[in-house]
Amino acid sequence: MPESVNAKPNSITNIPPLVGEHSDVEIRFSLKLLDGTLVEETEGDETFRFTIGDGTFLNKLDELLIGLEVETTGTFTLPPEQAFGQPDPANLQTMPRSDFPADMELQEGYVIGFHTPVGEEIPGKVHALTEDEVVIDFNHPLAGHTVVFQATIVAIHS
Repeated sequence: MPESVNAKPNSITNIPPLVGEHSDVEIRFSLKLLDGTLVEETEGDETFRFTIGDGTFLNKLDELLIGLEVETTGTFTLPPEQAFGQPDPANLQTMPRSDFPADMELQEGYVIGFHTPVGEEIPGKVHALTEDEVVIDFNHPLAGHTVVFQATIVAIHS
């Protein structure tokens, strides 16, 4: 008759799943400026689902989530170089005022949608105005800002 073996539970199987390089994750998050100004967040029980590395978030934000487990909250402060970059003077474009509809009210700070040659719309902010020209800033609105990203891992899907 064979002897019975007392097997010990395998503690390795009890390790919670961790966010990996290509994990399908659900998070609750907020993105704020260093002074506390809210840029974007999920609200209440709302979650945001995406795959790490799919380009939904900046690569640096994806990297920061790797290694976290479900119900873990991480708070990360990112300088401009790791977030949206520094403003690039090359992204300021001077356009003739005649390129804009005559009835369009133009003021510094207004954001206007521009269509690229491939049909995508990109935002540009009116940076400066003269009687004949409009300077449009195509830098990301958060360029030059330190941001605070806080994320709670709600689920890791397989």
